[in-house]
Amino acid sequence: MEVSKELNIIIEGKHDKPIVIDLIFKDDGKPKPVVIFCHGYKGFKDWGAWEEMGIKFAKEDFFFVKFNFSHNGTDPENLTKFLNIEAFGDNNYIKELDDLQSVLDWMLLPDFKFIKQLKPDDINLIGHSRGGGISVIKAAEDKRITKLITLASVSDFGSRFPEGKKLEAWEKKGVQYIVNSRTGQQLPHHYQFYKNFKENKERLNIKKAAQKLQIPHLIAHGSSDTSVSIGEAGNLFEWSPAPKLLLVENADHVFGTQHPWNGEELPKTFNHVIAKSIDFLKTDSKELWDEYGDSDDE
Repeated sequence: MEVSKELNIIIEGKHDKPIVIDLIFKDDGKPKPVVIFCHGYKGFKDWGAWEEMGIKFAKEDFFFVKFNFSHNGTDPENLTKFLNIEAFGDNNYIKELDDLQSVLDWMLLPDFKFIKQLKPDDINLIGHSRGGGISVIKAAEDKRITKLITLASVSDFGSRFPEGKKLEAWEKKGVQYIVNSRTGQQLPHHYQFYKNFKENKERLNIKKAAQKLQIPHLIAHGSSDTSVSIGEAGNLFEWSPAPKLLLVENADHVFGTQHPWNGEELPKTFNHVIAKSIDFLKTDSKELWDEYGDSDDE
């Protein structure tokens, strides 16, 4: 059966900006496990090969969901360009957690158009890079999540902020800029980003969240990742109670993909990650817990 797509559905989040969502699934009327994908920093749902990944999950009978965080800098009219730079500057981790909550709540409403095609007791999160950190926290907080997959995930938010004089300068100016290496754009971060982190430091502690997980966790990381150190995968492996580590030889931060993605075939490294992720999600949670749980004893 061909895969169906419902693209660019707009829902309102809690922060006055739309959340744009894609659904990819076999429209066969049968209930399926749900996979919700969270993009990373300077990312978006239509980046690179995320669509091809969604199709592969859908072909394996998953209900695949990807979405744009409301303040990622894109908007419904420009889904692959950061033209809404004010929104980008106003983004923070709490907004992203709220957006993910909004997507979860929306899908599980009784009047959701495809509610009969979802298994509400089988909801899985996949997060890439910064989206991995968001996914760890949400999976620890929300009992509806049954399995977690992090791809090239960060293990700490606090260490990514400047310190000392750089931090003082940011507070004084109220804004600092980061260059988007792909487009050359200067993207702003308003000081509220740091302030919001400090105010919510306990909740935004990825280590504490990982330690609280009560579900199996697949941790995939490329050995040649120059954006997020492979040591961060080691941290998550150490903290998660039932972790499975997938180290991908010679893979970079995006597992050999790029934006835009025009290739016919996905890179072997990315195909490998997708295949292992699908196997992980199809394996019974108890079996995974029995095999990978209590890793401290190893």
